[in-house]
Order: sequence, then C-alpha cells, then structure tokens
Amino acid sequence: MKKIVFALGATLALVTAANAADLPRRQPVPVYPAEQAPIGKMPIGKSPVGKAPIGKAPGPVAARY
Repeated sequence: MKKIVFALGATLALVTAANAADLPRRQPVPVYPAEQAPIGKMPIGKSPVGKAPIGKAPGPVAARY
C-alpha cells in the first residue's frame, strides 16, 4: 500500500510540474530608446539570399591540394 501511495504522489508531482511548465506567461514589454520605435527599419532585400544567378552553371571548381 505504501508503494502505491508513493507512486501516485510521484506521478501527481510529475504531472503538476509538467502542467506548470506549459502555462503561458506574459512577456515583458520591450524597452525601446527614447526615440521612435524601430518600425519599418528591417533591411529587407539587403542580404545576398536569393541573389544568385538562377539557371546559370557554376564556375569551374579547382581542386586544392
């Protein structure tokens, strides 16, 4: 009987801890400098992603020894 009570208590503790870990928490509001918030400042299109010449064969590959 003592083993069953102990196992049920351990299971309840595990389930309680797992449930508490899944609860949503409010995130703090980000602190911005005194100037205007950074809206529209993302450098979209400035990175080299997707800028490769599409459909052209790559240059010759030279082996380095």
